[in-house]
Amino acid sequence: MHSRFHPRLINGPFDDPTLYIPFLFENRAILFDLGDIHALSAKDILKTSHVFVTHTHMDHFIGFDQLLRISLGREKILHLYGPQNFIQNVEGKLAAYTWNLVGNYKYRLALQLTEVHRDHLLTGEYLCQNEFKPSRKAVKHPFEEILYEGPAYAVSAAILDHGIPCLGFAIQERFHININKSQVDSLGLDTGPWLTEFKHALYDAKDPESEFEIKNGHGETQHFTLGELAQRIALITPGQKISYIVDAAYNPANTEKIISLAKNSDHLFIEAAFLEQHKDIAAEKNHLTARQAGILAARARVKQFSICHFSPRYAEQDFLLQKQALEAYEHELNHVKDG
Repeated sequence: MHSRFHPRLINGPFDDPTLYIPFLFENRAILFDLGDIHALSAKDILKTSHVFVTHTHMDHFIGFDQLLRISLGREKILHLYGPQNFIQNVEGKLAAYTWNLVGNYKYRLALQLTEVHRDHLLTGEYLCQNEFKPSRKAVKHPFEEILYEGPAYAVSAAILDHGIPCLGFAIQERFHININKSQVDSLGLDTGPWLTEFKHALYDAKDPESEFEIKNGHGETQHFTLGELAQRIALITPGQKISYIVDAAYNPANTEKIISLAKNSDHLFIEAAFLEQHKDIAAEKNHLTARQAGILAARARVKQFSICHFSPRYAEQDFLLQKQALEAYEHELNHVKDG
């Protein structure tokens, strides 16, 4: 049974936090945060279609320039999301460069920037051929947790307190389609692009009686109804959920939002900047301790969690952060069960 999402932190726990999520069998990926991304290949960067930025502190946004540089000269739309003042901050980045030659580019790169506020979104478009000047005034949309919704998955956000607004994210697959390879073989079919088309048809809730055509390995076309094919080769299971929380104060409002956002995640990626004995420093800097991260993971009932974004003061002591987080998680889970 294959997972659709294959998330990975691209840097070490003491380095810039950036979560890369490629999609199985698709030439597509998303990013949570945009710190240093030099560990990603150009090929991986070019798969990226949507970037969700928690906030624009340098360690969460310095990779914007690398993303833009790799994407220039491509026929591509990059969708970027961030908190209050995000559009202004990206405009400042774009204004730092001279764009007098981009009118000659054959392919059109566009940036679609979305700024997240408590009850609305602001979206603006910036075209490379227009020297990345705004194409129009930013458009206002209502906002209630969901930032992006496609046929197969949705990305939700919560506005957290880091002394400034900072976003937490979760990506939720609507449902997961598991393909029975032996059944595909028994029908004389090869795996290929048709499987992606088949899955999209199911995600789009197309009529089960609609015809679905597939060319087999001999170049012959086989005809099925969508419902018949689904019954023979597909197993539908609950969708996968990945959550990402960094740079958040441990206070009642944040705790409630984090638990709600991450609830029942298959994998939570969460910061653990300080050891519990330094919780006063963590509170002063609006960060989580390892113990607090473990407690939040347990209260959200996540199946698995990974901690990241460690303070450099713990160089070569990362095992202590891991130990505190795991012990807090297990203790809190047992407490919840006993209660």
